[in-house]
Amino acid sequence: MTATVHKVAQQGFGDGTNELYDRARPSYQPLALSHIRKAVRGSAPLNVLELGAGTGIFTRALLAHPEWTQSIRQLKAIEPSEGMRKVFSDTVKDERVSVADGTFEKTGVEDGWADLVVVAQAFHWCPDYDKAAQEFARVLKPNGIVTLIWNLEDRDAAPWVAQLRDRVESHEQGTPQFRLMLWRAVFSTESYQRLFEPQEEVTWETPIPGTRQIAIDRACSKSYIAVLPPDEKEKVKKDVGEIIDKGDGMKWIDKDKGIFEYPYKTYVVIWRKK
Repeated sequence: MTATVHKVAQQGFGDGTNELYDRARPSYQPLALSHIRKAVRGSAPLNVLELGAGTGIFTRALLAHPEWTQSIRQLKAIEPSEGMRKVFSDTVKDERVSVADGTFEKTGVEDGWADLVVVAQAFHWCPDYDKAAQEFARVLKPNGIVTLIWNLEDRDAAPWVAQLRDRVESHEQGTPQFRLMLWRAVFSTESYQRLFEPQEEVTWETPIPGTRQIAIDRACSKSYIAVLPPDEKEKVKKDVGEIIDKGDGMKWIDKDKGIFEYPYKTYVVIWRKK
């Protein structure tokens, strides 16, 4: 892992954390993947570069999507965490896919290779937006695009979600989380404005099934929770469990089975190369 990766990300997504991350984090909604496919300007089969690929959650969703499954020539996944790369290799089984070490600023991919650069649930960790914009433009074909995508618990949809996020986010330790929108600084950089058109953004409300254990596991999969001392982490688990048990504003899918509606929003941002 390179020195350009945030310390909390290095530790929170380090050895021993990645199986939980892969199990707990939500996948990506088909409508968002369809939106990305329609935005791509190249002709299939496509070269896809996925940066910050993690354990392969987005990769597996993309490969399984009917509009994508036959549209990919090659997918190169770049991930700086060795532990995440191991889970990726164990869970993504497709001869068109490779995974390698690298960062937003140094992908190791040849010039003009990619029809699509995609970053799922990761661009907020970027340490140098100007260099990233330069690198993304370098590896893209002339008509290539960049897609950023995030899932985020929708605190406005139900009081219990707001309570859960307030409890968990109290441990953020100043990390550049997506919700802070610090990543938007990329659009003001010299390289972005020189190399890309103004960004296009769309957001969907995407509630998904949840359970008490999923909510606890998902909280513990946050990098800044994963690095907490054991006693503090246990307190987070206890408090999240109590918030779920109280269920303020919770909508049940199957109360007998403990399955409820877990409100999320999915955010997609498209950059088009000039």
